[in-house]
Amino acid sequence: MAISSRLTTLSEQRMTPEQQRVLADILGGPRGNLDGPFLAWVHSPALADHAQRLGAFCRYGTRLELRLTELAILTTAAWWRSQAEWQIHEPIARSAGLSDEVIEALRQRNVPAFETPEETCVHAIGMALYNTRRLPDDVYQQGVTLFGEAGMVELIGVYGYYSLVAMTLNAFAVDRGSKAPLPFAE
Repeated sequence: MAISSRLTTLSEQRMTPEQQRVLADILGGPRGNLDGPFLAWVHSPALADHAQRLGAFCRYGTRLELRLTELAILTTAAWWRSQAEWQIHEPIARSAGLSDEVIEALRQRNVPAFETPEETCVHAIGMALYNTRRLPDDVYQQGVTLFGEAGMVELIGVYGYYSLVAMTLNAFAVDRGSKAPLPFAE
C-alpha cells in the first residue's frame, strides 16, 4: 500500500538523524509500519516520538478491552470523518468483536443498538464530549462504575489521542492508497 500525504515526501537521504531514529522506533515497535499519522508526524521528530509512544499505550496498554478501545476509535473516526482512521480500525474493531450492525451505524453517525452496557457507555462518553465538550454527571458516574477512575482516565486519553490522529490524517490528506471505497463522502 502506497501511503501519501500533502507533505513533502521524505527520503532516507533527506531525513535528519532524529527523523531516521524516530522512523526506526516506529517501524521497530508494535505497529511495524507508517500507516496512519506517522508519515506526517515523522516531519516533526519530537512530536512523533512522544505521540507514537502515547499511541502505543492508548492502543495496546490500557485496561480497556480491545473491543471498547476500537469502539472509541471508530466513534472518533466517524465524528471527524477520518477516512484513513476508519479504514485502519474498522477491520480491527470487527475482529475484536464489534458487530457489523454496530460498525455500520457508527459509520452513518447513528446510535447503534449496543450489546453491552460497557459499549453503550463508551459511545455515550465520546458523543457527550464531541457534542457538548463536557461529560454529564450521570454518564461520568456510569463510566467510573464500569471502568474505575483509572479506566475513565485512559478512555478519555484514547478519545483525545485518536482525535489528534484524525486531525492529522485529515489536515495532511493522508491517503492509504486503498482501492476500497471511502467510508465517508467527501
